[in-house]
Parts: sequence; C-alpha cells; structure tokens
Amino acid sequence: MPTQSSTDAHAALSQPRTGVAFAALLAGATCIALSPIFVRLSEAGPTATAFWRVALAVPLLWLLRGLVLRQSAEVTPIPIPTYALLAAGVAFAGDLAFWHISIKFTSVANSTLLANLAVLFVTFAVWVLYGQKPTRGFTLGLTAALIGIAMLVASSVQFSSTALLGDLLGVITAMFYAWYILSVKRLRDAGVHTLHLMAVTTTITAVLLLPVALFSGETLWPHSLHGWGVLLGIAWISHTAGQSLIAWALAHLPAAFSSVSLLLQPVLAGVFAWTLLAEPLSTLQIVGGIIVLIGIALARRASV
Repeated sequence: MPTQSSTDAHAALSQPRTGVAFAALLAGATCIALSPIFVRLSEAGPTATAFWRVALAVPLLWLLRGLVLRQSAEVTPIPIPTYALLAAGVAFAGDLAFWHISIKFTSVANSTLLANLAVLFVTFAVWVLYGQKPTRGFTLGLTAALIGIAMLVASSVQFSSTALLGDLLGVITAMFYAWYILSVKRLRDAGVHTLHLMAVTTTITAVLLLPVALFSGETLWPHSLHGWGVLLGIAWISHTAGQSLIAWALAHLPAAFSSVSLLLQPVLAGVFAWTLLAEPLSTLQIVGGIIVLIGIALARRASV
C-alpha cells in the first residue's frame, strides 16, 4: 500500500509540466552555482554583496512582474498572509548573509556543500511537520548524493579556525535555506505567482540586509565598472534568473525531491571555481560529482 508521501510525490511528478519543471530546477541551480564566483570577484564586502544581489534585482523583478501579470491568466486565488511572504524574505536574508560570509572564509566547493545540506533539514521538516516519511529509494538517493558531495570537497577541507568558522556559517546557511525552500513551496502551492513572490520577498530581503551591510564595516561600493558588472551578474543571473526558475519549479515538484536536485549546485560550483578561479579539482572531487548525479537520479526515480 503506497504511503501518503509516495502518493503526493507521484501526483506532483505526474503533472504535465513536470519535465519542464525539472529542467527549470536544474537551470536555476546552474545560475545559482555561479553566485559564489561572483562573491569572490566582488569588490564589495560579502554582506554588501548580498545586499546588492537583491537590491539590483528589485527593479527588474517588479518590471517583469508588471509585464507578465498584465498578460497572464495565472493569478493568486486567495489572499496571501503578509507573515508568509515576510517569513520567506527573512529566511532568504539569513541564507544570503551567512552564505556570502562563509564563501570568504572557506573554499567555494565547501561553502556550497554545507549550504546545500539544507536537503537534510527539508526532509526532516516535512517528516516531522507533515508525516511524509522518506521512502527507502529516496533515502538511498539522498545518501548517495551526500556521500558524493563529501568526496567532492574532501580534498579541499582545511583544518584551521578560519575554515571551521566558514564551515559553521555554511551549516547555519543550510538552516535558513531549508526554511526558504519550504516557505516558497508553501506560497507557490497556495497559488502565488512566481514573479510576485520573487518581487515581494526580494524587496523584503533587501530592506533587511541594508542595515546589516551599513553597520558591517565592509566596503559597500565597488570602485570600478567591472565591480558593478559583477554585482549585476549576481543580481540578474544568480538571483533573478536562478531563484525565479527554482521558485516556479517548486510548485510542480515535491519539496524534498527538489532540495536533493539542488545538490547539483556544489558540483557546478566546484567546476566553475576550477575553471574561473583556478581552485584545484581533484580526481576524488570529480568522482564525487558523478556520485551526486547518480544520487539525484535515484531520488527522482523513487519520487515517481
């Protein structure tokens, strides 16, 4: 007899848009995987970069929202509680603030790995809150993905106080990231349009991060056109494109499965860091990346 979890997963994955949603999820993960590269290249401090990431995306998102909703039949069917949008904004602000600082203290691959441990918190949360116990196949895929990610960064782990601080910040990031994924999933399931969700929560995040950036003592303004280009890249590619694609996909895929699929981010981040920042990528890390992809495939098969 199928469990409620498997029934819900099958219903979600049997929708006509499932294939497109999965492709959008992977495309979004690719865009976001570029964000630690932008953070490393940024002339502003990590918290300031987090602020510019959302602040520069706000005008574009509101413009897109106005253009798309004017021609779209997809509307929010019920009033959306302010606290729900606020929760998503707070979760994303915490995610960005802690992750961007983590990237400065540890390797790109390691910081991205720890941030994407959100999958553990998401799976645990839906189990505790909704009684959706993971299936054996899903657990196997999750385990394989986590083992692969551990191998991906094993050769770059540093045993120093600086790296340990970065690792700790990465774990805190994962907690906020899990909260954000669950908040977005809930809002999208309620019928909130993707661009409305992104515009509102991004605005909230920018408002919350501004005072943090101002009082951080970091460099707030880039000092060259290249610096502004980096900030526009993280705002328009990683945030506007990446987060919007993921937010749209979450309405058509189970939350736990979606979070496992996003484990592709550390694999891509490792490759980008290797090619663009000359961070070494060992054979162990390459094999780990392959195992991550196998884990994602197993998790997706178990969710069908």
